[in-house]
Amino acid sequence: MYTNWRRTLVIVALAALIAGVMFTGGCQLVRDLYPTKQGDRGGGLATAEQLPGVGPDAIADVVSQTSPAVVKIATRVNTEGSGNPLMDDPFFRQFFELPQRQQEQEGLGSGFIMSADGYVLTNEHVVDGADEITVTVTGFDQELPARVVGADYDLDLALLKLDAGKDLPFLPMGNSDQIRVGNWVIAIGNPYGLDHTVTTGVISAKGRPIAVNDRQYENLLQTDASINPGNSGGPLLNLRGEVVGINTAINAEAQGIGFAIPTSTVARVLEDLKNNVIAVRPWIGVQVRSLDEDTIRSLGLDKTEGALVVGVISGSPAEKAGLRQGDVIMEFNGNKIGNADDLVAVIKACQVNAGVNALVIRNRQLRTVNITVTDKPRNIN
Repeated sequence: MYTNWRRTLVIVALAALIAGVMFTGGCQLVRDLYPTKQGDRGGGLATAEQLPGVGPDAIADVVSQTSPAVVKIATRVNTEGSGNPLMDDPFFRQFFELPQRQQEQEGLGSGFIMSADGYVLTNEHVVDGADEITVTVTGFDQELPARVVGADYDLDLALLKLDAGKDLPFLPMGNSDQIRVGNWVIAIGNPYGLDHTVTTGVISAKGRPIAVNDRQYENLLQTDASINPGNSGGPLLNLRGEVVGINTAINAEAQGIGFAIPTSTVARVLEDLKNNVIAVRPWIGVQVRSLDEDTIRSLGLDKTEGALVVGVISGSPAEKAGLRQGDVIMEFNGNKIGNADDLVAVIKACQVNAGVNALVIRNRQLRTVNITVTDKPRNIN
C-alpha cells in the first residue's frame, strides 16, 4: 500500500515538472513570435517602432523636410470665343455672327523643384498648350513666372525653369529600380487646388503599362496612395525623402489605384529635357487593336495573333504604303506580332526614315507591304 502511494506521488511530481517546462517554453514561444517591446527577439511580427524608418513621426518628418520644394503650377490658355453658349451650337453659328473675344481657361497641377537654381519637374499634360505658367513656391508672397525648358509628350514629362533670384529648396532623386513592392511611399500635391495635400500608401506593383486618352505609358509604378486631379506632376517619395516617381494618373473606375512615372525614366531623358532635345517618335500612322474571338470569326482567321488596323491617318506612311482598315499585321520589320502592344513596341524600336517590310493578311491572303517609318508630326498626339 505504502509502495503504491509513493509510486503515485512520484508520477504526479513528474507530470507537474513536465507541465511546467511545457508552459515556460510556450510562453517563450509566444514572446518570440509576438514581441511587445523593442528588445524582444523573434522571427514573427514586429511593432511599428521596429520597422526600419517607420516610427510614429517618420512620415511627418519626411513631409516637413520635403514640402517646401513641392509647388503648385497654374496655367492659363487664351482662346477665342463669343462668350455666348448658344454659339457652341453649329446651327446658331450658321445664322448669327457674334464678335469673338478672348477667353481664358485655367488649369492647376503640381510639380517639385529638383535643383537649387530653379528647375521644376512636372507632367507634360499639366503645361501643354499653356500661354502663361506661374508657380506658387513656399516662402514667396507672389506666384513666380515659369517657362518650359523641354517637354516629352510620350513620356509625359516637362521641365520648367524659375528665376527666383536665390537658391530654392529642392528634392533629391531616388532610384526607382531599388524600390520594392510593399514599400511605403508618400504623395504630396495639390488635388482640386488643395495645396500640399499629403497621402500615403505602398507600392502596389511595378512596370505597369496603361493607356490614358491617346497617351500610352509603358512602365509605371502603381500605388494605393490617393492621387486625384491636381496631383499630376507632384512627387512620390520614399521614407528617405527621395523622389521615386512623378504622380501621373488615376484609374477613375477603381479606388486605391494610382500611377507614377518612375525616376529611372526621368534619369534617362533629363539631359535631353534640359537641352530641349525633342525625342524622335517613330511612326507609321495606323490605329490598331488586338484581335478577339469575334473578330477572327468575322475575318475568317484561325487564331488571335496579329494587330488589326482600325484606322489609317491621311497622308501617313501607312496610307502611302497602301495599308487599309481591316488589314491584320502579322509581322513588322522581321518581328512576329502577337497583339497591338507588340506592334507599338516594334515601331518604337525602328529607326526614323528606315524602310521596313510588313506581312499583312487582307481578304484572307498574305501580302508584303513596304513602309517607311517617319518621325511623328508634332501636331499629332
